[in-house]
Amino acid sequence: MAPSKPGPGVQDVHRWPGRVYDSGHEPDPRFTLANERTFLAWTRTALALIAAGVSLAAFVEDFPRGLREAVAIALILTGMATALSAFVRWMKAEAALRHDRPLPGPGLAPVLTAGLAVVAMVLAVLVILRG
Repeated sequence: MAPSKPGPGVQDVHRWPGRVYDSGHEPDPRFTLANERTFLAWTRTALALIAAGVSLAAFVEDFPRGLREAVAIALILTGMATALSAFVRWMKAEAALRHDRPLPGPGLAPVLTAGLAVVAMVLAVLVILRG
Protein backbone atom coordinates (compact mmCIF):
# COMPACT_ATOMS: atom_id res chain seq x y z
CA MET A 1 0.00 0.00 0.00
CA ALA A 2 1.32 3.45 -0.87
CA PRO A 3 2.25 5.87 1.91
CA SER A 4 -0.52 8.14 3.02
CA LYS A 5 -0.35 11.74 1.91
CA PRO A 6 -1.85 14.60 3.86
CA GLY A 7 -4.99 16.10 2.42
CA PRO A 8 -5.32 19.66 1.14
CA GLY A 9 -4.48 22.22 3.79
CA VAL A 10 -2.92 19.59 6.08
CA GLN A 11 0.71 20.06 6.99
CA ASP A 12 2.99 17.08 6.27
CA VAL A 13 4.55 16.22 9.64
CA HIS A 14 7.59 13.99 9.87
CA ARG A 15 7.11 11.47 12.65
CA TRP A 16 9.52 9.03 14.22
CA PRO A 17 10.08 6.14 13.65
CA GLY A 18 9.94 6.50 9.90
CA ARG A 19 9.83 2.74 9.35
CA VAL A 20 6.39 2.79 11.01
CA TYR A 21 4.96 6.04 9.72
CA ASP A 22 6.41 6.22 6.19
CA SER A 23 4.17 3.49 4.82
CA GLY A 24 0.54 2.47 4.94
CA HIS A 25 -2.38 4.74 5.67
CA GLU A 26 -3.41 6.71 8.70
CA PRO A 27 -5.52 4.41 10.96
CA ASP A 28 -8.50 5.44 13.01
CA PRO A 29 -7.09 7.65 15.81
CA ARG A 30 -8.92 5.58 18.43
CA PHE A 31 -6.85 2.52 17.49
CA THR A 32 -3.59 4.48 17.53
CA LEU A 33 -4.43 5.92 20.95
CA ALA A 34 -5.37 2.46 22.27
CA ASN A 35 -2.00 1.19 21.02
CA GLU A 36 -0.27 4.03 22.89
CA ARG A 37 -2.21 3.23 26.08
CA THR A 38 -1.11 -0.39 25.85
CA PHE A 39 2.51 0.75 25.41
CA LEU A 40 2.22 3.00 28.46
CA ALA A 41 0.73 0.15 30.53
CA TRP A 42 3.73 -2.06 29.68
CA THR A 43 6.05 0.86 30.50
CA ARG A 44 4.41 1.21 33.93
CA THR A 45 4.92 -2.50 34.48
CA ALA A 46 8.59 -2.13 33.54
CA LEU A 47 9.04 0.76 35.98
CA ALA A 48 7.39 -1.25 38.76
CA LEU A 49 9.73 -4.20 38.13
CA ILE A 50 12.80 -1.96 38.15
CA ALA A 51 11.63 -0.20 41.32
CA ALA A 52 11.00 -3.57 43.01
CA GLY A 53 14.50 -4.73 42.11
CA VAL A 54 16.15 -1.57 43.37
CA SER A 55 14.06 -1.66 46.56
CA LEU A 56 14.95 -5.28 47.21
CA ALA A 57 18.66 -4.59 46.78
CA ALA A 58 18.64 -1.38 48.81
CA PHE A 59 16.23 -1.97 51.68
CA VAL A 60 15.84 -5.69 52.38
CA GLU A 61 18.60 -7.02 54.61
CA ASP A 62 16.97 -10.15 56.05
CA PHE A 63 17.73 -12.36 53.05
CA PRO A 64 21.15 -13.76 52.12
CA ARG A 65 22.99 -11.11 50.17
CA GLY A 66 23.81 -13.24 47.12
CA LEU A 67 20.25 -14.45 46.59
CA ARG A 68 18.83 -11.00 47.31
CA GLU A 69 21.07 -9.45 44.69
CA ALA A 70 20.31 -12.22 42.20
CA VAL A 71 16.56 -11.66 42.56
CA ALA A 72 17.03 -7.88 42.39
CA ILE A 73 19.02 -8.20 39.18
CA ALA A 74 16.41 -10.58 37.74
CA LEU A 75 13.68 -8.03 38.49
CA ILE A 76 15.66 -5.17 36.97
CA LEU A 77 16.53 -7.17 33.84
CA THR A 78 12.91 -8.27 33.48
CA GLY A 79 11.90 -4.60 33.72
CA MET A 80 14.43 -3.69 31.06
CA ALA A 81 13.21 -6.49 28.78
CA THR A 82 9.62 -5.41 29.35
CA ALA A 83 10.39 -1.79 28.41
CA LEU A 84 12.27 -2.76 25.25
CA SER A 85 9.64 -5.31 24.24
CA ALA A 86 6.86 -2.78 24.82
CA PHE A 87 8.38 -0.44 22.26
CA VAL A 88 8.91 -3.21 19.71
CA ARG A 89 5.33 -4.37 20.21
CA TRP A 90 4.04 -0.79 19.83
CA MET A 91 5.89 -0.47 16.50
CA LYS A 92 4.57 -3.82 15.23
CA ALA A 93 1.01 -3.01 16.26
CA GLU A 94 1.14 0.46 14.70
CA ALA A 95 2.54 -0.97 11.46
CA ALA A 96 -0.19 -3.62 11.44
CA LEU A 97 -2.86 -0.95 11.92
CA ARG A 98 -1.39 1.14 9.09
CA HIS A 99 -1.42 -1.84 6.69
CA ASP A 100 -4.76 -3.43 7.77
CA ARG A 101 -2.97 -6.58 8.96
CA PRO A 102 -3.79 -8.67 12.05
CA LEU A 103 -2.22 -7.37 15.25
CA PRO A 104 0.89 -9.17 16.54
CA GLY A 105 0.52 -11.83 19.22
CA PRO A 106 1.27 -11.06 22.86
CA GLY A 107 4.91 -12.20 22.77
CA LEU A 108 5.75 -10.11 25.82
CA ALA A 109 3.22 -11.73 28.15
CA PRO A 110 4.78 -15.24 28.27
CA VAL A 111 8.27 -13.80 28.86
CA LEU A 112 7.05 -11.56 31.64
CA THR A 113 5.01 -14.36 33.18
CA ALA A 114 7.97 -16.75 33.17
CA GLY A 115 10.32 -14.12 34.65
CA LEU A 116 7.90 -13.23 37.42
CA ALA A 117 7.20 -16.90 38.19
CA VAL A 118 10.92 -17.57 38.67
CA VAL A 119 11.34 -14.50 40.87
CA ALA A 120 8.26 -15.41 42.93
CA MET A 121 9.49 -18.98 43.42
CA VAL A 122 12.92 -17.80 44.63
CA LEU A 123 11.34 -15.25 46.97
CA ALA A 124 8.94 -17.86 48.36
CA VAL A 125 11.86 -20.18 49.12
CA LEU A 126 13.73 -17.34 50.80
CA VAL A 127 10.72 -16.47 52.95
CA ILE A 128 10.27 -20.12 53.97
CA LEU A 129 13.96 -20.52 54.82
CA ARG A 130 13.94 -17.30 56.81
CA GLY A 131 10.83 -18.50 58.62
